[in-house]
Amino acid sequence: MTLQGIRYPWPEPPAPGTATEVAPGVLWMRLPLPMRLDHVNCYALDEGDGWTLVDTGFDTPEARAVWETLLAGPLGGRPVRRLVVTHYHPDHIGLAGWFIARGAELVTTRTSWLFARMLTLDVQAVPVAETLAFWHAAGMPAAMLDKVAAERPFNFADRVTALPPGYTRIREGGRIRLGGRDWDIRCGDGHAPEHATFWSRDDDLLLGGDQLLPSISANIGVYATEPLADPLDDWLTSCARFATVAEERHLVLPGHKLPFTGLPLRLRQMVENHEGALDRLRPHLAEPRTAGACMVPIFKREIGGAEYRMALVEAVAHLNYLLHRGEILRETGADGRWLWRIGQPVADAALGADDSVA
Repeated sequence: MTLQGIRYPWPEPPAPGTATEVAPGVLWMRLPLPMRLDHVNCYALDEGDGWTLVDTGFDTPEARAVWETLLAGPLGGRPVRRLVVTHYHPDHIGLAGWFIARGAELVTTRTSWLFARMLTLDVQAVPVAETLAFWHAAGMPAAMLDKVAAERPFNFADRVTALPPGYTRIREGGRIRLGGRDWDIRCGDGHAPEHATFWSRDDDLLLGGDQLLPSISANIGVYATEPLADPLDDWLTSCARFATVAEERHLVLPGHKLPFTGLPLRLRQMVENHEGALDRLRPHLAEPRTAGACMVPIFKREIGGAEYRMALVEAVAHLNYLLHRGEILRETGADGRWLWRIGQPVADAALGADDSVA
């Protein structure tokens, strides 16, 4: 099959407080984010007597103000009856509680609801010991570790409204009716577990969330909660599964950047992006390396500042992928830092057998 290029039917996004109709009864809106990736896409589907929204943005005063403008303007004052959340990340579920308090029904996967509900209840004044141990083991520089250890970490409750104890569950293989269309629910993993995507059975629309993004790569990370996780395998497996049903005709409505066509090519690009990083990483591991020392071969540049922690957890994801396939080893140095390398285990007093992060 000859893959066509990726095309963007709308070269510019809607301005804050406005909406672009991308299909009959489907509005595309942008909400601001206070970070380098400065926006998230949200969608409204016309239900006649109200709206279904897909994702919400952060809970910030600025985002609430934009939503008030949207509700009074493009949404015509009609109520939001349902809120569909693609995955639990705060830029997608942040204002769920705000809409629910106004009468909306929350619809999402069980994993998304459980993660978001748990994390909004887990407020930390400083990072917990397990998180600090994980960052140290992964190779975070000592000065940076000392700094973040004294700082209040990002808490979901800072940007996510309290969630109710009830929701409506959706799952892989299910079907849902939204905006006068029937949609197949297909879930992916890697960026977020049980991330829901929605494939219209009535036209070419596809709600992709962060699982199907153009031009940027979704973060694939390993965290202190599950230090031996293999999310990169989950991601690649999801891409392969989506590739069996992706067609050139699909108009993907993503969580960030611009709506696009050319999904078969984009899925191939997403796989090749990580395969290339793994190919650059393997020779780098001829000598023992921490995850922090593997960023240049993975990302092809030095990374510091606010991006460092996101890059560090993605570096661990790539190393764990090779570890779980028996291509490399992970040992713990005398300083408590993990060292990944190609080769057989060595009997060295400087290396310990305990790979825990606690």
